[in-house]
Amino acid sequence: MSPPSARLQTKPVITCLKTFLISYSLIFWFTGVILLAVGVWGKVNLEFDLLLTADKTTNAPYVLIGTGAIIIIFGLFGCFATCRGSPWMLKLYAMFLILVFLAELVAGISGFIFRHEIKAVLQGVYNKAESVYSGKGNEDLDRIQRTLQCCGEKNYTSWVNTDYFKKEGIPKSCCNMTAGVNCTSAELKDLNTAASVVYQRGCFSLMTTTLEANLGIIAGISFGIAFFQLIGIFLAFCLSRYITNNQYEMV
Repeated sequence: MSPPSARLQTKPVITCLKTFLISYSLIFWFTGVILLAVGVWGKVNLEFDLLLTADKTTNAPYVLIGTGAIIIIFGLFGCFATCRGSPWMLKLYAMFLILVFLAELVAGISGFIFRHEIKAVLQGVYNKAESVYSGKGNEDLDRIQRTLQCCGEKNYTSWVNTDYFKKEGIPKSCCNMTAGVNCTSAELKDLNTAASVVYQRGCFSLMTTTLEANLGIIAGISFGIAFFQLIGIFLAFCLSRYITNNQYEMV
């Protein structure tokens, strides 16, 4: 057993590690709250559902809600394990963080390797959403066109082969409001006149171009998140080892 003097010298180190790990766990818990909030928002306001499926149903919000809930639970567990000073709880917390790190690593690598396949799938889904557009019950597509100031998948001519265009022309949500124009039904039914009153940029092209242009930033954020997990793993294992070696336990 360690002499009292050695235990007294180690006590500030353990207190310091506990402070850092509790702070880390609170930040980790907060990220879970954010994911949960985004998942709930996504379920209530399905603005970008059509980017995932054209059938108006998606599991993405449920995945975010479930992931957020699990992170919240383990974030609280990490705080409890740290305050309790239980080595086995700290090791369990560290193992969970390792699983999160590996999941992020696999998801990041898979997303990079299959980015072209994912883009092709999403493009097909967008085309389907565009082809079944009826003007009613398609607020998501209209909202995207107004918000991003774009029209159609590649450009406004993408609407030509849709049933909606044959009846009504280009959707009114494509009307270029920034130019101060007031699109009439006759203008939207004629591609030549529509060219001067609707947005010129394609929505899917705009989104993919923006993502590709900011790929470096996305990669940097991803590496930062992964590094953040490694900090938690290091702190949890260090604290567990110090407590075990010095037989220290918070009462």
